[in-house]
Amino acid sequence: MNIIVCAKQIPDISEMKIDPSTNKPILKGTPQIVNDIDKNAMEEAIKIKEKNGGKITVLTVSSEDAKERIKELLAMGADEAIIVKAPEDMDYYMTAELIAESVKKIGEYDLILFGEASVDLFSGQIGPRVAGLLNIPQLTYAQKVDAEKDKITAERNTGDQMVTAEAKYPAIVTVTKEINEPRLPSLMEILAAANKPIKEWDADSIKNNLKTLVDTVEIKGVSMERKNIIYKDDLDESVNKLVDNLAKDGVLGGW
Repeated sequence: MNIIVCAKQIPDISEMKIDPSTNKPILKGTPQIVNDIDKNAMEEAIKIKEKNGGKITVLTVSSEDAKERIKELLAMGADEAIIVKAPEDMDYYMTAELIAESVKKIGEYDLILFGEASVDLFSGQIGPRVAGLLNIPQLTYAQKVDAEKDKITAERNTGDQMVTAEAKYPAIVTVTKEINEPRLPSLMEILAAANKPIKEWDADSIKNNLKTLVDTVEIKGVSMERKNIIYKDDLDESVNKLVDNLAKDGVLGGW
């Protein structure tokens, strides 16, 4: 089974700071990491390969400095990686187009795995967009998958209920963080990853004249001011006051 895992390099949001004068995130100097949920997608790909055999290719659309981060996924168990070098100011349209065209260039594939979203923007758009461009079935928000030889079955979290769905290959699956616990590669696996192939493709060689359709005007941080209210009354009375105050602030809705 030929599996493609799409991964994204993102700023480490746990290390990100907000400029108090402008309320804008300070991206310069913020460490870059592999999107957490994409590691869940990689872990699931490895499990499917262990069951069915095959090959895992990591695909990312990013800047050249993504190479070090992608080596983490190679150390986990991917066989090769492809970095499509593209400008940083991309929108979802450009990203999806470049991924879809790169998949076509890769050629034979059975399954494409994505994390359900990236933790920096959390749009959840890329997997479904690529499925539309490739005209293949998609199973989104999968919390459990079973890859058989002729089909893949997924338990999908739709918010208020779980739905079991299946699709024939080739197909796209986006996974949630609850699906598994990504493995930590050993020292030997980390060292071996240095010898695994990483191909670099220019965006223009994949698809010419791509332009963004959405202009990002501004990104601002969310105010996180705390009231620091401490309840020291009887436990039941404190709980009632807390619930009343949360309801007044609109956190819990009307009571």
